[in-house]
Amino acid sequence: MKLQVVKAGHGLSWVRRAFALFFKRPMAFVGLFGGCIFAALVLNLLPFIGPLVLLAALPLGSLAFMIATRRVQEGGTPMPGTLGETLRGPRARRIALLQLGVVYAVATVAIMFLADWADDGALEALLQTLGGSATPDKVAEALGDPKLEVGMLVRFGLAGLLSVPFWHAPALVHWGEQSAAKALFFSTVACWRNKAAFSAYSLAWVAVILLFAVLVNLVFALLGQVQLVALVTLPATLIFSAVFYVSLYFTFADCFVVAPAEPAAVAE
Repeated sequence: MKLQVVKAGHGLSWVRRAFALFFKRPMAFVGLFGGCIFAALVLNLLPFIGPLVLLAALPLGSLAFMIATRRVQEGGTPMPGTLGETLRGPRARRIALLQLGVVYAVATVAIMFLADWADDGALEALLQTLGGSATPDKVAEALGDPKLEVGMLVRFGLAGLLSVPFWHAPALVHWGEQSAAKALFFSTVACWRNKAAFSAYSLAWVAVILLFAVLVNLVFALLGQVQLVALVTLPATLIFSAVFYVSLYFTFADCFVVAPAEPAAVAE
């Protein structure tokens, strides 16, 4: 697959095209995202091994959305079995995808341990405070712990860095037949060389979410029904999350030359 360098404006188009494609098959995409959420909840019920399997499956979840997005773009419909489709194909491809999952899970667990060490249990203390019958003073005290800020910076900073090599990696393995190591390397290179487009992409998402929040709060404040904001926020979060995952394919398709899909895959 040939790496391409695109202009910053492509970052805005990734978000715009994702919304446009989402509304062609909104229920199908929401259903796919809901299926992923349900699978995540089931895995979390399994003691110890469940959360680890869930972390390892996250790269497959993003790939499933890319496959579904490509299918809709070509006139098809995303099928319920799209998640299982990620592990079909040659044995070498399946092994590379499983390797990506294992590396992602191990790296995420390492980040969690490092962040817990950095904040010295401040986040856990805050969650326990919020979970109990805490007074506002106790909550403010827990939020004011300087170690909490350090821990959050470590969590979000390292999680952001981890997303770079994994951004395109599942798609590079699936469509590019690359090994796990090569996919992680070329994903990092693609994100770096297209950093202007990804910066615009990130800012576009921030703008969309902030604009939605302002409009919803303003409308319900004018109607005197501020308590209904939460009812709108929940489905909106589901839609925005699904659209975000739809946009992943557009970031990949613009950064790499993607070969045409096989006829059999489209017909399914």
